[in-house]
Amino acid sequence: MLDKDTLSKYIRPLLPIPTVLHQRGLMEERVKCILFDIYGTLFISASGDISIAQEQSPKMRELEQLLLNHQIRKTPQTLLQALFQEIERKHAQLRHQGTDYPEVDIVRIWMHVLNDDHSGRIRKFAAEFEMLINPVYPMPRLREMLSAFRKRKMLMGIISNAQFYTPYLFQWFLDSTPEALGFSPDLTFFSYQFGYAKPSAFLFHKAADALEPAGISPHSVLYVGNDMLNDIMPAMKTGFKTALFAGDNRSLRLREAHALCKDISPDLVITDIGQLPDCVKG
Repeated sequence: MLDKDTLSKYIRPLLPIPTVLHQRGLMEERVKCILFDIYGTLFISASGDISIAQEQSPKMRELEQLLLNHQIRKTPQTLLQALFQEIERKHAQLRHQGTDYPEVDIVRIWMHVLNDDHSGRIRKFAAEFEMLINPVYPMPRLREMLSAFRKRKMLMGIISNAQFYTPYLFQWFLDSTPEALGFSPDLTFFSYQFGYAKPSAFLFHKAADALEPAGISPHSVLYVGNDMLNDIMPAMKTGFKTALFAGDNRSLRLREAHALCKDISPDLVITDIGQLPDCVKG
C-alpha cells in the first residue's frame, strides 16, 4: 500500500520514556494464551495511542504538503474540522443504536470527508495521514519477546483499537506479517472491524468466545496493555489475567481518578516488553 520511499518519509526511531513504576508480579498459574494491545504496548506511539489528529496539530505544514501531494483541495484546518465532525456524527449514530463505545471505519469516514469512493486512493491517503500525525516505532525487544513465545508454541492474539493500516505496522517495521510473528488470525480483533472500541468489553468477549472451543477458559488467558481503563478493566471483567505495560510514559494510562479503575489492580506490571516471557508460565 505504501512503498518504501513513501514510508521512509515518516519512519523515525523513537525510544520509550521511562515511567516511575517498577516491574512486579509473576504468573503462578499456567497461561495458555496471551492477547496484546498494539498502540502504546507493542509499538511506541508518539501520541500514546492510535490517534485521530488533534485540531491544533503541530504538523500543519507537513499536512498541507500531504494534501497537495494527493491533490486534495482543502486547507488542513478545513480538513480536520470536517474529519472531526464526521467522526462525531458516526459515533452519535452508533451510540443511538446501542453501541457503548463506538468505533469508526476510517476509510468510510475519509470517503465521506473527501467525497471520493476510490478505496485504493483513500487507503493510501489515510495511511500516510496516520503515519504523519501519529508516528510509531516498535518497542525495544518486541521481536525477541514474540520469538520467545513462538518457540514455546504459545497461542497469541491481538485485541486493539485499530484501523485497516494497523496490521501493516508489523510488515513496515519488522518485515513480517502478524501471522509469521506468531499471532493467530482467529484471535485478532481490531475495533474498526466490529464498530466497538475499548474500553467496551465487546472485543474481549469475542476473544473469550473464540477460545472456548479449544477448551481455554478466561482465567488461562493473559491480556497485556498500557491503559487501566481501556485494557486492564475490560480484560478483568471478562475474566482474563492482566499485565500492565508501564514502559513508556507517553502511553501509560493509570486513570487513578476514574471510577471504573479505583478498585482494580493488574496481575503483573512490566516496564520492558522483553520482561514478559520470564513472568509467564506456559
